[in-house]
Amino acid sequence: MRKLLVACAAAGLLALPAATALGQNPSHGWSANIGLFSDYLFRGISQTSGGPAIQGGFDYSYDAGPVNLYAGTWASNISWLEDSGSYTQSNLEVDFYGGVDGTFGHSDFGYDAGIHYYYYPGSRNPGAVSANTTEVYTALSWKWLTVKYSYALSDYFGTRDASGASSAGTTYVEFSASYPLSTTGFEVSAHYGILDIDGNHPPDTDPGYNDWNIGAAYTVQSTVFKDTRLGAFFSGTININRIVYTTEGRDSAENRFVFYVTKTF
Repeated sequence: MRKLLVACAAAGLLALPAATALGQNPSHGWSANIGLFSDYLFRGISQTSGGPAIQGGFDYSYDAGPVNLYAGTWASNISWLEDSGSYTQSNLEVDFYGGVDGTFGHSDFGYDAGIHYYYYPGSRNPGAVSANTTEVYTALSWKWLTVKYSYALSDYFGTRDASGASSAGTTYVEFSASYPLSTTGFEVSAHYGILDIDGNHPPDTDPGYNDWNIGAAYTVQSTVFKDTRLGAFFSGTININRIVYTTEGRDSAENRFVFYVTKTF
């Protein structure tokens, strides 16, 4: 799987000059998004200790025909770094990302490849490992199905094993489906992810796990609320050591419903 996804990334990069050579007219575009969530879940783990989150971002795209280059930034409030005692002061996550995506010819098969940097401003406590994380990713898609592979180039959100060895090399494989119900604006979705955190972790402290969710959403098709999205999903984790993800009696990995409303511009 890793070789296949890396090959897709290479195909995307090689397709860019080909698209330009064919004389296709490139176009530029900007978009923005904002959302309110009852909880911020990342790979099945609450980043806000069960509290609400306000999130938003900006995206830029350069469409050169079959290939699209993109870059963006996104932010959300968090609490997990202070709750865990890693940081004295940190309540914000800011992401920066960029990549290339497109389709294989005129087929329903697509690819995506890029880099994602998670930045956590704030003050670390002595001895705490930086939570800032860099991942590269590749993905394959067919219509409403996607498989994505992410690989950490740095410590995975401040994780180290018992010997203090880096968790760089951590992988996350996710399978996602988002199926639209005709042209009604409704869609149903499902997700399954497998996290393998690199390092020598004894069985009772292994932080790796699997996560899943199922959900539904409705996107307003017209009126002043056009492109407003209302949704909900139920999320859970499997094969997880809950002690690792419990802080001050709060289980950040427990099964839970999340409700949200988002708007794109």
